[in-house]
Amino acid sequence: MATQLETIGTLQRRLSMDVAASDIDKEIGERLRKLARTVKMPGFRPGKVPMRMIEQAYGPQVQSEVLGDAVSRAFSDAISEHKLRVAGQPQIEPRQDAGEGQLGFAATFEVYPEVALGDVAALKIERAQCAVGDADVDKTLEILRKQRVTWAPAGRPAQDEDRLTIDFAGTLDGAPFEGGSATDFAFVLGQGRMLPDFEAGVRGASEGDRRTFPVRFPEDYGAKELAGKTVSFEVTAKKVEQPVLPALDEAFATQLGVADGSLDKLRADVRANLERELGQRLRARVKHAVMEALPEIAQIELPRALVEGETQALVERARADLQSRGIDVKNVPFPPEAFDEQARKRVRLGLIVAEIVKAHGLQARPEQIRKQIEEFAQSYENPGEVIRYYFSDRNRLAEVEAIVVEQNVVDWALAKAQVTDHPLAFDELMAAS
Repeated sequence: MATQLETIGTLQRRLSMDVAASDIDKEIGERLRKLARTVKMPGFRPGKVPMRMIEQAYGPQVQSEVLGDAVSRAFSDAISEHKLRVAGQPQIEPRQDAGEGQLGFAATFEVYPEVALGDVAALKIERAQCAVGDADVDKTLEILRKQRVTWAPAGRPAQDEDRLTIDFAGTLDGAPFEGGSATDFAFVLGQGRMLPDFEAGVRGASEGDRRTFPVRFPEDYGAKELAGKTVSFEVTAKKVEQPVLPALDEAFATQLGVADGSLDKLRADVRANLERELGQRLRARVKHAVMEALPEIAQIELPRALVEGETQALVERARADLQSRGIDVKNVPFPPEAFDEQARKRVRLGLIVAEIVKAHGLQARPEQIRKQIEEFAQSYENPGEVIRYYFSDRNRLAEVEAIVVEQNVVDWALAKAQVTDHPLAFDELMAAS
């Protein structure tokens, strides 16, 4: 098979191919004869349908399939012959200048760019540093206590952190509005669950108090008929309860899974969990810093096909995200140009990372994959089942492999770049997304 390769742009190529018409005709005939042995038509037994009728019914479809397969094979063979890495799908069109007895086709496509890596030692990367302190353990234990709070009558006016049970009815211009009334409605004062004016109106109320006060809705309130409006609420306080936290004692430790009720063991478990979470966040933060810096070491012309594919993937991800939140996306616009910059950034980074992995042998090793899975499993009650879960599915293993490869690239970059350690408060790091 004769092929001719043309360079029509930095990354664009045009490949001319010829396939023998006699080979196509022969393959069409063989497929039609195979069909004739099993095809069913009214009035004929299987295998007895006249070939002329089979050609009329199935000929165009079989011809299209045979041509498609032949061109696909020819393109694949030519790509191997010319040692090309094709980016995206080729655009294939028939040619009219093929020789006698030949069918000509031309494939236009892009190839992957050559990635020339610069000096990673010139990169400046900031690495966050943080440690778990005794105060962090104490704060976490306090959160665990609050998660197991019980409530008791306060016997005084309501204050922040109290739970109020109320009846309320709201009116807008003297008329009730949808969602503006409830009975036996309970909420904790000071947590921001209710509008600020509403919380201010009930703060200091005692059991049995009845109050009427105005509440202004914010301009960006979800219900358009209430946005920016001031309504009147009539509220009756039915209960005012204060929080009662469990004591930090053996019973509390046992409730949290410490069999012997040891508070020292509980604190050690809490610290270990915090350190594991802290380690994950530190790794994620430094990985982000490295991936933000890496594009500086290479200038690449990006294949349009890869950018368009990544743009479409981002659009679909955004659409799926909104749908998962219960939003009807039927009339929501997703202009591709809004995702173009992010798509280019992701494609550029992917090409650079792939070149770094290939050039420096940073592929994931089996022991690294297993270690990563074991780390995942530590936070589960039955680590063995989690390990089996990953190793029983090649796709799940591939996901872990990708994580390990990225970490290898991060470690490689940190070993060579100019790294500055930056102390970070525990709360600041844990609050960051």
